[in-house]
Amino acid sequence: MDGESETEPERSLRTTLGAVGELVRVPNLFTAPPDVILGAALVGVAGSDFLPATVAGLAIGSVCLYAGGTTLNDAFDAPVDAQDRPERPIPSGRVSRRVAFGLGIALLLVAVGIAFVVAGGPAAVVAGLVAVAVVAYDGLLKGSAAGFLAMGATRGLNVVLGTTAAGSAVLESHLRLLAVPAVVTGYIAAVTFMATRETEGANRGAVAVAAVGAVAAVLAVGWFLVSRSPTALEAVVATAFAAAFCWWVGRPLRAASADPVPSTVGPAVGACVLGLVLLDAAFAAAAGVRWGLAAGVFLVPAAGLSHVFDVT
Repeated sequence: MDGESETEPERSLRTTLGAVGELVRVPNLFTAPPDVILGAALVGVAGSDFLPATVAGLAIGSVCLYAGGTTLNDAFDAPVDAQDRPERPIPSGRVSRRVAFGLGIALLLVAVGIAFVVAGGPAAVVAGLVAVAVVAYDGLLKGSAAGFLAMGATRGLNVVLGTTAAGSAVLESHLRLLAVPAVVTGYIAAVTFMATRETEGANRGAVAVAAVGAVAAVLAVGWFLVSRSPTALEAVVATAFAAAFCWWVGRPLRAASADPVPSTVGPAVGACVLGLVLLDAAFAAAAGVRWGLAAGVFLVPAAGLSHVFDVT
């Protein structure tokens, strides 16, 4: 069907779907399952058994959590976006603020329900904690130190959500493995600090914070490799993912540091968000090559769709 024969209802539907795609940040949705896969890898290496279908279900729930979070973010930010980013779905009038609030809350509730169905009470509790952290950041804490940690916690808890595939919300006998979701929390908190200052300009310090977070995350991968004593193949694959992560985030962070304006900081934020897939894959590969590959493959659709939809 060509553009001339497209009916008004069809055009309206396409516009609405495009606006919803912008709200939920379609490329970013593919960064959520790798968190869950990493969590499953951690309990797998700790000796727990679980079904792949359970991990897949939790991954779907994590996508709903992310979509709900970004939708609520835009709903809460609508007054500010009306001035700074009028092209966004709500300020442009393509989606009403009321609909966005309803959609965001519904997605969070669906995510908790999915977690309960596929993995029981512990999974529902962790998913609920992610939802609480999302609402706290979007509605109350944004821009504060607590807000950066809240956003980081949504990602760290998303990794913990993956551990519930084995029926437990805590790696009780392997507490040191919980350092991995803590690293993810710190990295995303640092990136969030940079993101909240994206429109300010001349804020090289915020870019430096994100860079430090990225370096610390890579060093943590090295620590995990040493502590895990992986096979040679696991070490090679994990190192390759870590190197890819450095390349992926390093280039835009250098550009943003050299000239910290919105046109450079924005792409740096986007690269760091998508780069989490590679970081997850590096940690997961240290627990098993198949885990690393399962996490890393999500970068392909994420990167591809980033040319269609905005990441930040």
